[in-house]
Amino acid sequence: MKTRLLILTLILTCAFSYSQTKLADKFFEDFAYLKAIELYQKAYDKGDDSAHVLTRLGDAYYNNSNSEKAAYWYGEALNKYKKIDAEYLYKYIQSLRSIGSFDEADKWFKELSALHKGDSRLKGYNPDETDIYDKLTSSKDVVVNIENVPFNSTNADFGGFVYNNTLYFASARDDSKKVYNWNKEPFLDLFQISLIEDSKAISYDSNPIKIESDAVNTDYHEASVVITNDGKTIYFTRDNITRRNKLAYDKEGTTHLKLYKASLIDNKWSDIVELPFNDKVYSTGHPALSADNKTLYFVSDREGGLGQTDIYAVSIKDNGTYGEPENLGEKINTEGREMFPFVSKDNTLYFSSDGYLNLGLLDIFKSDILKGDRSEDPINIGAPFNSGYDDFAFYINSDTQIGYFSSNRPGGKGSDDIYSFNTIECKQEIKGFARDSKTNIILTGVTVQLLDETGKIIEEVITKDGGEYNFLVDCDKIYNLIGNKPDYKVDKKDVKTDLDNKKINELDLNLEPLIIDNQIVINPIFFDFNKSNIRTDASYELENIVDVLRKHPNMIIKIESHTDSRGRDRYNMKLSDRRAKSTRDYLISRGIEANRIESAIGFGESQLLNQCSNNTDCSEEEHQLNRRSYFYIVNE
Repeated sequence: MKTRLLILTLILTCAFSYSQTKLADKFFEDFAYLKAIELYQKAYDKGDDSAHVLTRLGDAYYNNSNSEKAAYWYGEALNKYKKIDAEYLYKYIQSLRSIGSFDEADKWFKELSALHKGDSRLKGYNPDETDIYDKLTSSKDVVVNIENVPFNSTNADFGGFVYNNTLYFASARDDSKKVYNWNKEPFLDLFQISLIEDSKAISYDSNPIKIESDAVNTDYHEASVVITNDGKTIYFTRDNITRRNKLAYDKEGTTHLKLYKASLIDNKWSDIVELPFNDKVYSTGHPALSADNKTLYFVSDREGGLGQTDIYAVSIKDNGTYGEPENLGEKINTEGREMFPFVSKDNTLYFSSDGYLNLGLLDIFKSDILKGDRSEDPINIGAPFNSGYDDFAFYINSDTQIGYFSSNRPGGKGSDDIYSFNTIECKQEIKGFARDSKTNIILTGVTVQLLDETGKIIEEVITKDGGEYNFLVDCDKIYNLIGNKPDYKVDKKDVKTDLDNKKINELDLNLEPLIIDNQIVINPIFFDFNKSNIRTDASYELENIVDVLRKHPNMIIKIESHTDSRGRDRYNMKLSDRRAKSTRDYLISRGIEANRIESAIGFGESQLLNQCSNNTDCSEEEHQLNRRSYFYIVNE
C-alpha cells in the first residue's frame, strides 16, 4: 500500500509540475517575467529541474536585466546538462561578464569555442564585448543614406578627398591609356569634380575631369590624394617610375608605390617632389594628414612591420623636412593588411583592415588613438559601410556627417565604385496614455515597460497625474509595450518603428479592470466537457484572482461554478460543485488562505447564459459559454 501511495504521489507531483510549467510558459511568452519566474520556481521546488525550466529561469532573469540570477540559472543548466544550445552558453557568458566574473566567462568561452566553432558571434569575443559581430550588421540609431555616385565608370573608381567644394578621386576611365595587366583596365589617373554639398545631400555641377596638372598624371598609376589645409600642397601615390617615364622594377620584377607631393603654383599643381622615405624595394602610399597638418600618415610593407601592410606616421617639420617614420603599433596594425588611412577634423583615425573581426575582406574601422586614447581597440563601423567585400578609402566631413567610401560590392558600375553617404541620427518617440478600458479614465501609477524584439526589458516608467508615458527609441526596430497596474489586467501593444526620423508613435494602453462592482471579473474559466480539472488557460486567468487577493489581504470571496446542459441535472449539479472546489483548491495552492474563500458552490445547469437547454442542438462553443465561474467579493 505504501508503495502504491508513493507512486500515486509521484504521479500527482509530476502532473502538477507539468501543468505549472505550461502555465509559466504562457506568462513567459507574454513577457510577464516576474510571474513566470514565480511559477518556474514553484515547478523547480516541486522537483522539475529539466533543462527547459532551468534555461527559462535564466532567460526570464536575463530579459529582466538581473544578470546575477540569470548567471545562476544558466550555470545550473550548464552544469547539469552537457548538450545545451549555444544561445544559452552565449547568454551565460554575457551574464558572467556583466557581474564581473571574467575568469569564469573566459572558461565558458573556451568551452563554447570547442563545441560551437561556427557561432558567428564568438568570432568577436574580447575582454570587453562578446556580441560585436551581431552589432556589425544590426540596425544603428542613425539612418545612413548611401548612393552609388552618378559619375562612376565601368572601370575602377575609388578614393575621395574633398577640398574647397572639389572632390578628388582615382579612376581608370581613360580608355586611351595603357592597360594594366593585373585587371586589364587602364592605369589610374587622378580626377576631380565640383560638388554642391548641403546638410542633407550631395550634388554635382559638372562631369569629372583629370586633375588640373600635366605633371601629376603619368602613363601609370596615380591615386590616393590628400591636400593641406591651406590648399597649397597635395600628396598622392604613384607607381615607381624612372626619369624617362618608365616603370622601375626591383630584383623580383615588382614595381612598388611611392609617395609624392606637388605645390599649387598659378592655380596648377607643379613642382613634383618625391618624399625622402620612399624605397625601391617596398611600397609607400595612401597618404593622410593629421587635422593640424603636422603629421603625415601612410601605408607601407617595409621591413619591421607587424603585418602585410602597416600604417605609419611621420612628422612634418616647420622647414618642410620630415622626421623618421614610426609604425603606429599593435593598437592599429595587425598581421593582416591595414590600408587607406584618413584623419577627420575631429582627429578620428579611419582606416581599412582585414586583420580584425570583419564582415569579409577589407572593412572600415575607426580609432581614437590620435586623441590620446590607447585603451580601446579600433571599432568596426559596421553595415552599411562594410559588406562581405572590400570596403575602403573612407572620408567624412565631421561637421555635416557627409562623406564617401569605396567598395567592390555587387551592384556597382565598375570593379571599384565610389559611394557617397550622409548620416542622420534617427530617433522616434513612442507615447500615449494609460486608461481604464471601461470608463476611459486616465490611470496613474501604471508601470509601462518597453521591451526589445527579443523580449528584454530595456526601459520602464510609471505614469503620473497626467497618465502619460513616453519612450525615445531607435528607428527601424520592433518593440513591445506592457502596461501593468494592480487590480487591472495587463495590456500589451506591439510597435514597429520605421525610418521616418522624429516620428511620434501614439499608442494608448487600455487596462481592463479586474474589480467591477462586487466581482473580480476575469475571462471565463472554461472546463473540458465532463471534467473538473483546471486547464492551463484557466490557470492563466486564475492568476489574476491570485494577484487581486494578494493585493487586498483582507478580501474574502465566494466562488460560483456552472455547467452546460448536457448530462443529467443532478450529475451537473455535482460536477459544477467539483469545479467550484477545484477552482478554490487552485487558489489555495497558490498561497491564498482557505478562510478567505467563504464558499465554493456549483449551480449546475440552473443558470444558463443562452438557449442551450436540455435536448437543444448547440455547438461546442455555445455549450462552453455556459461552463464558467464567478468570483463575488464578500468582504474587502
